[in-house]
Amino acid sequence: MSESAIQAPARRSRRPFVILGIILAAIALAGLVYYLANRGYQTTDDAQIDGDIYTIAPQISGRISAVLVDDNQHVAAGQVLATIDARDEQAALDKAEAQAKVAAANAAQAEANVAVADAEYMQAEQDFARYEQVNPHAVSKLTLDASTAAIRSAKAKFDAATAQAQAMQASAGAAQVDVQNAKLQLSYTSIRAPAAGHIGQKTVEPGNVVVAGTGLMALVGDSVWVTANYKETQLNGIHPGSAATVTIDAIPGVTFKAHVDSIQYGTGSVFSLLPAQNATGNYVKIVQRVPVKIVFDDNRISRFMVAPGMSALPSIAVDP
Repeated sequence: MSESAIQAPARRSRRPFVILGIILAAIALAGLVYYLANRGYQTTDDAQIDGDIYTIAPQISGRISAVLVDDNQHVAAGQVLATIDARDEQAALDKAEAQAKVAAANAAQAEANVAVADAEYMQAEQDFARYEQVNPHAVSKLTLDASTAAIRSAKAKFDAATAQAQAMQASAGAAQVDVQNAKLQLSYTSIRAPAAGHIGQKTVEPGNVVVAGTGLMALVGDSVWVTANYKETQLNGIHPGSAATVTIDAIPGVTFKAHVDSIQYGTGSVFSLLPAQNATGNYVKIVQRVPVKIVFDDNRISRFMVAPGMSALPSIAVDP
């Protein structure tokens, strides 16, 4: 065999190992940077946007005469959302006001009767006083007795008139209460928004007959916050006022400033419909979650559509 046929094995290139080393070093550096950047924060992905959700329901029964809003429409606080046929309530108010006028007239007449009885009572007392000042021999005992009886009669009439006037005043007051109640019932025919927000789940249409307390629609309030369910082992160093940042899945690339508003005094399992009964003997220790309320400090939140139920990722700065 010739020398040309016998060759030394080719040297293996080191380039792949160098590239692999660079990649591993970059991963390690990125991990170190992430650790250093986040070692003072507690984060959880078990968090979502929360907000006030109102169930709009009538306070009286009746037939819906108009629905003035549509699904997803924004409304202002106090805006009329729907109306109930108000003819019965208006008739009740008219009747109450008429009865109040009669009661007020009766009360005025009773006050006039008190004034007349008071004048008669005063006259009787003055007559008796004059008789007493006259020479006893000039006034008969019969006259004095008659004057005394007149005083007693006038006093009784005055007391009766006063009692009647008080009763009439009470009746007039009750009539005014009936008027106010009738006005209140009439006001219930206009169903108004309790807060500013967006309409959702509208199920009512004009002509529907509704019963008091029946849900007609939902109102999602404009105010939103984050409910983050942190592990109980993460709560050390977190307290109301702790600074936080929040990212929302629906708004990628934007980080909102926030702070911890409050921490629930009880784990989520305690407030569940069927709380765990650990005394049954089959207890298994599970790290519990505690809801933490985080409110936004960033005014930019109003520029985006942020609705209850959206996923969020909060990070809370913890005390060292």
